[in-house]
Amino acid sequence: MKYYHTMVRVSDLDESLDFYCNKLGLKEIRRYDSEQGRYTNVFVAAEETPDASIELTYNWDPEVYTGGRNFGHLAFRVPNIYETCHGLMANGVTINRPPRDGYMAFVRSPDGISIELLQDGDALPEEEPWTSMENIGEW
Repeated sequence: MKYYHTMVRVSDLDESLDFYCNKLGLKEIRRYDSEQGRYTNVFVAAEETPDASIELTYNWDPEVYTGGRNFGHLAFRVPNIYETCHGLMANGVTINRPPRDGYMAFVRSPDGISIELLQDGDALPEEEPWTSMENIGEW
């Protein structure tokens, strides 16, 4: 058996692609439009793991999605947790659980999907302002 992908429903495809690709750094690897099913699937993945993709499903008929927390979370390993969080904050992303421990942080997608960021390898030494920050929101 081989892991294939995770599917999340998105309410605004452009906003979600901006988050996943421009801010989080994933790449669009393929796209499929279904006229009959009235949806678009866009698959995005990290360059290092193109086989582990996220399927962003956009239904053309408006729907309201709630309960992103019920999904659980997506997890990504990053080369430097502090630099990643600084970059996300500079792009307007709220860090819901700051990387106080030099190892783990949480952010949310525009649709409320929890994203876990994990330091690749050992935790980095504690660094301000992260170590004194409180959780900003529920993660």
